[in-house]
Amino acid sequence: MLRTALPVRAAAAGLLLAAACRSDDVTQSAAPPPPGILAAAVAANRHNVLSAVVTVRVRLADSVTVRYGAAGAALDGATAAVVPRGDSAVVPVLGLLPGTRYRFLVVAHGAGDALGDTLTFVSGALPDDLPQYTAGGPDPSPGYVVFAAGKYGLVIDNTGRIVWYRRFPDPLGPGLNFQAQPTGRYVARPPTPDPAAPGAWVEMDPLGEVTRILGCAGGLQPRFHDLLALPDGSYWIMCDERRAMDLSGVGGLADAEVMGTVVQLVSGDGSLLFQWNTFDHFAITDLDPADRTGPMVNWTHGNALDMDTDGHLLISFRSLNEVTKIHTETGEVVWRMGGLRNEFAFESGPTPAFARQHGVRVTAPGRILLLDNLGDPAESRAKRYVVDADARIARLAASYGSLPAVSAQLGGSTQELPGGRTLVSFGNAGRVEEYDAAGNVVWRIENPGYVFRAQRMHSLDRPGVGSTR
Repeated sequence: MLRTALPVRAAAAGLLLAAACRSDDVTQSAAPPPPGILAAAVAANRHNVLSAVVTVRVRLADSVTVRYGAAGAALDGATAAVVPRGDSAVVPVLGLLPGTRYRFLVVAHGAGDALGDTLTFVSGALPDDLPQYTAGGPDPSPGYVVFAAGKYGLVIDNTGRIVWYRRFPDPLGPGLNFQAQPTGRYVARPPTPDPAAPGAWVEMDPLGEVTRILGCAGGLQPRFHDLLALPDGSYWIMCDERRAMDLSGVGGLADAEVMGTVVQLVSGDGSLLFQWNTFDHFAITDLDPADRTGPMVNWTHGNALDMDTDGHLLISFRSLNEVTKIHTETGEVVWRMGGLRNEFAFESGPTPAFARQHGVRVTAPGRILLLDNLGDPAESRAKRYVVDADARIARLAASYGSLPAVSAQLGGSTQELPGGRTLVSFGNAGRVEEYDAAGNVVWRIENPGYVFRAQRMHSLDRPGVGSTR
């Protein structure tokens, strides 16, 4: 029996070894095959000579990128990764120099990388009417700056070089407000030839192609001043409503036309999800008596909106010199700051705290940043407030002004940047400057003209994503 047991064990070991080999064969055969590039082509972008469009057909690729460089130089540029749809991918190549010959190399990523043939592309000449800028400073934040200028929405780098643009139809262009959204899209609110006609915001992808039209529900006219797009496709928007009112009892005309601001949350399919109307919550006497006397009364003039950290909404009403917090479920007015109905005591700052403000942004719990246009008519300043909403106390924590001082009668914006920095546009005063935490100017655009809103962002491939508003 002992003599026969050894061969049995050997046979069993042989079976185990054979099974292991078969297992190895299965494991090896189950390894995913490498990706492949079936075809690739490059074409000019019809909206922007500083970019190109690479179309690729791939096999078994998780993503596609393009490496690029000027002819004769290293391929030291790289696009963001694009996930194919089926077997196809469209890859934007952005931020090119004008009039330059480039080499493009398509790379398909998956179980390893596959390289395509080298493509060549020559970028075009810039449009003759495209503005030119000079910018600089000792220590600018990295990235790009977005704003509207004339007929263009555009993006510049820290030297002032235009790296992206989108021309809007004559004669009105994109309007004053061109901005990047957290969703990776640009938006603009082009004016209509008839100011009374309802217009709409347009949303564009990084190639400048229109992806959506964003309007107000109920036929109201969208305001150009601000919009916030959300990841689920919905968006917060400010709209105008006009009503005929008898203001003879409050110092106005018997047949005045009063324009108030309506705030809406609209779903991606255009359905109204939430609406808050100043006519339901404010009184005409919240407006300074001197501003109620004409035939057309610009009563509230909403010009900025932002989400507080608790999910409720802050609205800036320029005509009322007021920032208002609105409960986004009940519509309740949570508090009112500034103006004739002010509920706050202001510490460590001048009186009035602010007037005709723009660019209101929430930077942290109990922290608000805004541009005080005319609290001091001789000098507009960006101001940071620490807000104790329960005690109704607002403390001025910091303020930044240009040297020499400027007065922005119209427009302007603020943006919180990493490291306690602040980007400020002084509207029609023609200054755009970045300040460090101590209030020193670390970057500016020289003679930018009227910039209603300036905004820093990190990436041309994903405009607005990961950036503060």
